[in-house]
Amino acid sequence: MARIDWNRDELLLACALVMQNDWHELRQGDASVLELSDLLRSLPTNQDAAASDPRFRSPNSVSRKTTDIATAHPGYTGATTKGGRPTQTVVSDFVAHPAEMLAAAEAIRQGIGSGELHRIPPQPDEAGDDGETTAREGRLLTRWALYRERDRGLRSRKIRQARRRGQAIRCVVCSFDFTRFYGALGEDYIEVHHTLPLHVSGPTETKLDDLAFLCANCHRMCHKSFRGESWRTPDALKAMIRTSTLDAPHAASASDS
Repeated sequence: MARIDWNRDELLLACALVMQNDWHELRQGDASVLELSDLLRSLPTNQDAAASDPRFRSPNSVSRKTTDIATAHPGYTGATTKGGRPTQTVVSDFVAHPAEMLAAAEAIRQGIGSGELHRIPPQPDEAGDDGETTAREGRLLTRWALYRERDRGLRSRKIRQARRRGQAIRCVVCSFDFTRFYGALGEDYIEVHHTLPLHVSGPTETKLDDLAFLCANCHRMCHKSFRGESWRTPDALKAMIRTSTLDAPHAASASDS
């Protein structure tokens, strides 16, 4: 069977293990390596490979990957192994955002253990242009978020909650109001998006207060791959818009000179 590169979710789980081991590699007989091997083989993204090859993500291969991760750490002074750019990127993310990345790995573990991530089908927008998600949290948590945000029942409940509270049914980022613009045709036409980072919300039942109304354009921008991120909160998108607006006059002046 051809070698299958490690995906982002697998690297998150393996890197969390190495980080918790003080950034040292783990041997193939280690209990945590054996447990991770079983977990990786059970991931929804790996079931076909695991079924066709009993050696896929074996304890030996997991141990080798922990070596790649350990030697990719900036504090490592020995000879590095050729773990590949995705491994280096995940290590950099863990070094820069340790608590956030550990929480993402734990959310994936909990989602697999509960069976929640196994029940969610692949979503059209979960992957980047290169075929892999660039979200820090990995593909599986992104899949969960997209699936929940497309739940019509959840969106309807959010709309009813807003009406009870006397809140406007409009985009929280750009304030676009479909009813005001389109009349009756646009009534209750709105999308929802999580206000909590995926590593905080995790694959658990979504609370209505954790959702925000977005127009289709702003929702797409919240999920668009850009500079290593493919998921952002409405507040983060609003901050990007403010920055873009502030920079626009300077950009225009530069182009005129």
